[in-house]
Amino acid sequence: MECATDTAEDATKAWAALLARRAGHGGSLPGHPLGALFGPVLAGGAGEDGCMVIGRLAQTLDGRIATSGGSSQWIGGRGDILHTHRLRALCDAVLVGAGTVEQDDPRLTTREVEGASPVRVVLDPRRRLPVSHRVFSDGGPPTLLACLEEHADGTHHGAAELLPLPREGSGADLTALLRALHGRGLSRLFVEGGGVTVSAFLAAGLLDRLHVTIAPVILGSGRAAFTLPEATRIADGLRFEWTSYPLEGGDILLDIPLRRTRPRVCEGA
Repeated sequence: MECATDTAEDATKAWAALLARRAGHGGSLPGHPLGALFGPVLAGGAGEDGCMVIGRLAQTLDGRIATSGGSSQWIGGRGDILHTHRLRALCDAVLVGAGTVEQDDPRLTTREVEGASPVRVVLDPRRRLPVSHRVFSDGGPPTLLACLEEHADGTHHGAAELLPLPREGSGADLTALLRALHGRGLSRLFVEGGGVTVSAFLAAGLLDRLHVTIAPVILGSGRAAFTLPEATRIADGLRFEWTSYPLEGGDILLDIPLRRTRPRVCEGA
């Protein structure tokens, strides 16, 4: 995000400094809103798995991330697109769920900003996606398909390498996923979506930070941003601090330090 008093040169210099820190060249964080926002992303996480995990969603004012039919492009404006691509560039891996690939067929690259594209990770426990999706066939950055061990026959799914995971409950063991990614040198993970996938990491207490973009849109219906067990009391909700940043186009970005906090309604689940 760029403030009204910033110049394009200010933002370019700040972004270059962040990329240098991401590459391990050190240096102080830039005294710019980009430095305040992305500095924590470049720090370590709070978990024993060695990963820094950041989730991100873009939603309407009434908390919808898509229409009931699944249309979600584009809830956020130009500033949110830039923010998403910046997160990709600062992270070792970007992860999306099978529903996001099925609905949007994303490329998950850093086309809009300077910086290398991350390894792409698709969480598809039942391995239901066809290999025709671009992440499995476009010749772009390496892709890992994370699926349950019982569906991991062979070594590849299209051009993607299979990453077998043990089962936990009705889905894949996300803690095992983080350990496996860390073992491959992928320690900074950007969970880009969708809502079910981000909610799964939140419910498991595996998010260090959460970025939520709120667009000036009211739908009145559609898919909710977060899916968690039902809370019977307001006190059961997860309360937190946040810092807000204006984005180009009128959106508001909320930076939320979760520090692997697990929602009370998910404890014991």
